[in-house]
Amino acid sequence: MILGPGAVAPDFALPDLHGAPQRLADRRGVRPVVLAFVPFAFSRICTRELAELDGARPVFDAAGAELLVASVDSKHALRAWAEEQGVGLALLSDFWPHGATARAYGAFDERAGYARRASFAIGADGVIRSSFEAAPGEARPLDAYRGALDSLG
Repeated sequence: MILGPGAVAPDFALPDLHGAPQRLADRRGVRPVVLAFVPFAFSRICTRELAELDGARPVFDAAGAELLVASVDSKHALRAWAEEQGVGLALLSDFWPHGATARAYGAFDERAGYARRASFAIGADGVIRSSFEAAPGEARPLDAYRGALDSLG
């Protein structure tokens, strides 16, 4: 079960697609974060979600929230995926220890070995305001993100 509203968001330090460490703690007191886990780079549904989220960046910006997308892929795979898709989103690698951040959020599928499609709207105070996940094989609707952004206001 994924963490729900009212839970303190577990801190993380994950490398982005260029290897730069990205820490949730660095964003506390600054601005809210929306953390979206995806199972795998280059997979059909994840690629469709990535394009939709990249196109919706103005929605996140208007809400004052930073969007972070994480998967268990290596930073090298994430960089290749971002370049191939032409997206400018912050992609984070939860590669090693494998899926540790997804586990902390309750979003790791232990049998399959990857993060489920789970998203978390985290207030600037580090508290989760909204969380949701999609059923296996289904994409998350953009409207779910809009509702999550509303919970940050």
